[in-house]
Amino acid sequence: MKRLFSLQRWQKRAIQIAYDLTATSLVVILLWFVTYSSTASVQGAIAVAVVLAAPVLMNAFGAYRAILRYLPASFIGRFLFVAFGLSCFSFALHLAAGHQPGFRIHLDLFSMLFLVLCAPRLALRWWVEHQVVNDQQRAIVYGAGSAGRQLVSALVLGQEYRPVAFVDDDPALAGATIMGLPICRPSALEDMVPALKASVVLLAMPSASINRRRAIVQRLEALPLRVQSIPGMADVASGKAQISELRDVSVEDLLGRDAVKPFGNLIGANITGKSVMVTGAGGSIGSELARQALAQRPRKLVLFERAEYALYSIEAELQKLAIELKSNTKIIAVLGSVSNGDRMHAVLANNSVQTVYHAAAYKHVPLVEHNPLEGARNNVMGTWRAANAAVAAGVEAFVLISTDKAVRPTNVMGATKRFAELGIQALAKNTAGVKFSIVRFGNVLGSSGSVVPKFREQIAAGGPITVTHPEIIRYFMTIPEAAQLVIQAGALGGSGEVFVLDMGESVKIVDLASRMIRLAGQSEKTLNNPTGDIEIKFTGLRPGEKLFEELLINDSDTGTEHPRIKVSAEPMVSHEEYEQAIDRLRVILTSANLPSLRELLIDLPLAWAPDAEVLEDYGFTGKVKPAISQLSGDLEGATVS
Repeated sequence: MKRLFSLQRWQKRAIQIAYDLTATSLVVILLWFVTYSSTASVQGAIAVAVVLAAPVLMNAFGAYRAILRYLPASFIGRFLFVAFGLSCFSFALHLAAGHQPGFRIHLDLFSMLFLVLCAPRLALRWWVEHQVVNDQQRAIVYGAGSAGRQLVSALVLGQEYRPVAFVDDDPALAGATIMGLPICRPSALEDMVPALKASVVLLAMPSASINRRRAIVQRLEALPLRVQSIPGMADVASGKAQISELRDVSVEDLLGRDAVKPFGNLIGANITGKSVMVTGAGGSIGSELARQALAQRPRKLVLFERAEYALYSIEAELQKLAIELKSNTKIIAVLGSVSNGDRMHAVLANNSVQTVYHAAAYKHVPLVEHNPLEGARNNVMGTWRAANAAVAAGVEAFVLISTDKAVRPTNVMGATKRFAELGIQALAKNTAGVKFSIVRFGNVLGSSGSVVPKFREQIAAGGPITVTHPEIIRYFMTIPEAAQLVIQAGALGGSGEVFVLDMGESVKIVDLASRMIRLAGQSEKTLNNPTGDIEIKFTGLRPGEKLFEELLINDSDTGTEHPRIKVSAEPMVSHEEYEQAIDRLRVILTSANLPSLRELLIDLPLAWAPDAEVLEDYGFTGKVKPAISQLSGDLEGATVS
């Protein structure tokens, strides 16, 4: 069979024609030279005509263009027409020759021609479908709707999966059969898996709500199955993905929630018809803010980013998206750093920017912990210069994207973000004309450095999965939901409010790791299960890392018109006090004086609880190294990071 399938198309077609001629000849000989033995010469001429007509009709009905192993069941009708056409042709030839053709003989001719032309082809197709490749996985398809049926149709043509059954929540379908596969209830899954020797379950419910998908995934976790899913219906409908493109179950199925429909009066208030800038546009949050802003049809969308390739990638993506949306938005990609105030002002003024979403920041806790001066330069000084440039350029709204790590921070990253928040609050109280606001939220799913992609890589590599602490807890939100809420929160504020997003329920990271192992169809290696597949190892808290994150400093908040956006009352400093702090920071950054940065962060109302070991390692405690004076004369005698 392998040799047959490897032949060229013309060779396969020649084999089919030869078979059709031979099979038709045998049928005619069997029927006619027995029945019409007294007129063998006439019957011979008619037989030759019928036999030669067979491949002509088969070709006319497209039988030779079809690939046999993928031959659809609808081709049965074409074979019926061919057999009927040949029997009618024979009937007509007999009449023309002056014979009285028997009805029964031509009915037999029709039946036998249909059988010999159709049956071998369908048998070959059936044989191919039911050949189990050595590494082919037996799959249960969850969802017997149109998506599930399309998935099965695609799988039978491939070599990776062999569908063995459907599972569906609809009790009316239980016990029925679709496409030759039984439909079972979810309650029967535990017995089905060993009986059918299934190793994977494929979720075929692209339109199901997140809550329903999460409930189904939780039900499947206890089974020794790998769980995969088809793409969402939006991706399928837009052509970004196909039904057959299976993926590991997404983390949204584990931790996500159904999004609240955007409020029409908020989602486009600061964007539609306006000139909008997103700083840090190449990052996880910045890029999603840019996508969602484009969907609201701004007049101009300015992408501000310091990383060249990240900027190139998001601009190319948005240009393509603009065509799909039939948007006239002018997209402008700008390379630059928010720490360069003059550059920021020039870009804002030249593009008449009205709304700024400031997402540019260093956010990776250990890296900023080990590079505190650069963290302060980018997160604090960059935010302050960007905000002042916005005031000078006449921007209408400025939204700072902040983090839950700014609340009672134990790390430099969180301390610098709270430092930046104080600056926006001070500017809001001292500046008229610009609506300043701050939006604070926790971890987002799938962002760079997130635990989820890291866990997925570790599982693919066979483990172990590394978790810092058995009790560490985090809140998670999808990037699209976070960006959508940021945009709406920005439309609610204007007086330096700190908006806090409802992050839902907290998640124990070790539990998340265990669930991801089970959903990959593997078992966790523990003391009670020493033969398990993947072990979870605890590595200890990283520098500056908390066991749990907070969103409120004063543990008090008030609601807004949006159910997932709240306002937190936070301590503030005056504009004069903040300018003094910025002046101190400017001197510190110029001289690279780490001990002075430590003192500044402690003096400000940040509630910073620094990690002593990290401070000593990086010169925060006064044990500083001499400067490399030859690199810069003005740094002589200063400390360096």
